[in-house]
Amino acid sequence: MNSMDFSQLESIIESQLSVKRMEHTRGVISEAKKLAERYGCDTSKAEFAALCHDMARCISESHLKAYLQEFSLDSGNTHSLELAHGKIAAELLKRDWALDDMDIINAISFHTTGRQGMSMLEKIIYLADAIEPGRKYPGVERIRELAYQDLDRACVESMKQTIEYINGKGREIDDNTIKAIEDLLLKERGSDE
Repeated sequence: MNSMDFSQLESIIESQLSVKRMEHTRGVISEAKKLAERYGCDTSKAEFAALCHDMARCISESHLKAYLQEFSLDSGNTHSLELAHGKIAAELLKRDWALDDMDIINAISFHTTGRQGMSMLEKIIYLADAIEPGRKYPGVERIRELAYQDLDRACVESMKQTIEYINGKGREIDDNTIKAIEDLLLKERGSDE
């Protein structure tokens, strides 16, 4: 995507998001670029995925449901509509902007849940969303610190906190999160041997 398209898309996203959500998005962009630089990932891909990660976040519930149907997305696996916005954003980018970079598509699709076999870009967007400067929750400082030491370990810690939070709310954990953390822990155990 060239800079003119990026600028145009940024204007569209800004017009669709609340001020608070756009502020969060800018924080994610900043964090994603820093993490990408730290780990040698393509910063332009990280910036683009971060810009677009929440582009469907302020869509009404009725529109989210319509998009789930239109794009034939499995609503059974998204235990809340809140989790569907990443997958919908990825589908909108494929349809309306001819995005065909699967790494960016997956980073946007799974930024709230993670998934088994996450790429470096997917981990960066997942973490940038969790640790951007506006995030304030118990344990965020520890995850911020870990993010610049060990990307996988930071993802595991963030996912553990998410699981604990969701369990505390009595809600169901998304299958992708369970598979992601199991995969990362298995990888970690394998590297310890």
